[in-house]
Amino acid sequence: MPKFDSKSFNPEAFASYSETVSKKRLNQLIKANIFKPNEDIRNALKTQTGSFYAIIPMYGRLSGEPDNYDGKTDIQSSVLPTYERGVVAFGRAKGFTERDFSYDITSGVDFMSQVAQQVSEYWDDVNEDVLISIIKGIFAMTSEGGLEFINKHTFDISGETENKIQETTLNDALQKSSGDKKAVFSLTIMNSAIATNLENKKLLKYLTYTTAEGIEMPLNLAHWNGKLVLVDDHITTETTEAGTKYVTYALGEGAFDYEPLDVKVPYEMERNASKNGGEDTLYSRERIVYAPYGISFTKKNVKSFSPTNAEFEDGANWDLVTDTENEEYFDHKEIPIVKIVSLG
Repeated sequence: MPKFDSKSFNPEAFASYSETVSKKRLNQLIKANIFKPNEDIRNALKTQTGSFYAIIPMYGRLSGEPDNYDGKTDIQSSVLPTYERGVVAFGRAKGFTERDFSYDITSGVDFMSQVAQQVSEYWDDVNEDVLISIIKGIFAMTSEGGLEFINKHTFDISGETENKIQETTLNDALQKSSGDKKAVFSLTIMNSAIATNLENKKLLKYLTYTTAEGIEMPLNLAHWNGKLVLVDDHITTETTEAGTKYVTYALGEGAFDYEPLDVKVPYEMERNASKNGGEDTLYSRERIVYAPYGISFTKKNVKSFSPTNAEFEDGANWDLVTDTENEEYFDHKEIPIVKIVSLG
């Protein structure tokens, strides 16, 4: 079929466009309840000098042995520990152009209006890719504390004799990573192959609701060991030399601080009356902070004022938050991010 500017046109079959191609991605990671705002980050990055990178303090907990109050023992004091956490903003921009002749050749289809309708979903894809790159980066840390985090928060059974997820896999993974803090985890994101495997074993418990008539009906939402199950094939596989492996993420509320930052012109239209007979371009810009809780961005290998996805994936750019005065790492058990690797 003839095309002009990637637009199919046929006077009979394409007098008007009435359907949109289905969205390929579900963006479950973006939609998951794992984000919390952080006013300290927003305030730190409002200033001109701190608009790219900032060091945010994280307060530790009071500790130390109490002194005996007996009238003759001196009272000793201790200092509240303070951890330093590096956070970074990233910016992305994109333009979308539509020609006047596309409107003419398709009998009046307004493609720019379709662009406007889809632009937010486009940014969901872009931002989810950034989040996945950040997760890859923190699971590639090289410091002593970072390696301990990776060891404790990775549950890889892909090389075991029993290399598929079983009834106890999630519970074992959360205990390994967080011990008595494992209750902070609230959801999992998994591949449909894993979800089907669990469903076949009757390990998923589907939520229900009761109608006005008193009839109990199932919802398309399931729990696995009390954790909400989200299914997303796009972000839950990784390709290795040994073949494809499945990655299941367990996450908790507040796993990431999230702050959208102001840009001077987030959206604007540009009209070029002469180019290609006339065309319009929609430009879109955004700046965002995604900061994994308890983990610091070090910016050791960053070449500009906005890290690329490849730079986010570089483990040298991440480390556990550190109390530099006492040279102590933040307790990894507090970080609600776990990665389970399996073959099914």
